[in-house]
Amino acid sequence: MFDAKSLLDQFIGGQGRPDRVGSFGNQGAGDLLQQATNALSGFGGGALTGGLAGLLLGSKSGRKLAGSALTYGGMAVAGALAYRAYQNWQAGKTAASVASAQTPLLPPPANTPFNPISNAEQQSLSRNLLRAMISAAKADGHIDAAEQANIFTQMDKLNVSAEDKVFVMDELRKPLDVDAMARAARTPEEAAELYTVSLLAIDVDNPSERAYLSLLAARLRLDEALVAHLHATVEGATQTAPQPIAVR
Repeated sequence: MFDAKSLLDQFIGGQGRPDRVGSFGNQGAGDLLQQATNALSGFGGGALTGGLAGLLLGSKSGRKLAGSALTYGGMAVAGALAYRAYQNWQAGKTAASVASAQTPLLPPPANTPFNPISNAEQQSLSRNLLRAMISAAKADGHIDAAEQANIFTQMDKLNVSAEDKVFVMDELRKPLDVDAMARAARTPEEAAELYTVSLLAIDVDNPSERAYLSLLAARLRLDEALVAHLHATVEGATQTAPQPIAVR
């Protein structure tokens, strides 16, 4: 059975203990940080350039989780980042005023669009977040038919299920469709999360990626000030990862 939440943990940190690192629980911050450190030790220290994400990014540089963002993985870190940006935006703060704030990343309240508690909602949100990341990875057009074949070959060497492979390859083969991606957002909060993971998946370094993000924000109907907060929050919780070596 396809487990979107578990697969998302392999895209955004959390690999190794997705059941604990990729979700919010009652552990103390120290325990969570230690779990995350252990889990991420084989995943580039939180970089989105190992495993599946590395295959999608190819020779591009992604983002590397830093600071308290390392405490979380998968759906949890996406929710925490989007929630912080959303909070600051709703409070009327400016992105510039909070960009340099060194405050710990906190989890969003349980049973909210940022942090659903039912398994069905977690799976649905994780599936949409995965689609957003794969869509963003395709934004510059570098994943052509030859690259798709390479990714499929390399996926056979990773610890992923047949259902995982089918999902990833199906998403890779779909034409880039920003409108379809935007329609997946069921709430304004989910729209913010979809944009957040899109930012995590790519380091905006060329016009096609900037154009994709601009169009995605418009289709998601995100307020310009909220978009600025999302950028500031992601930048404050990550750093540019070293360029991965493409595997052929």
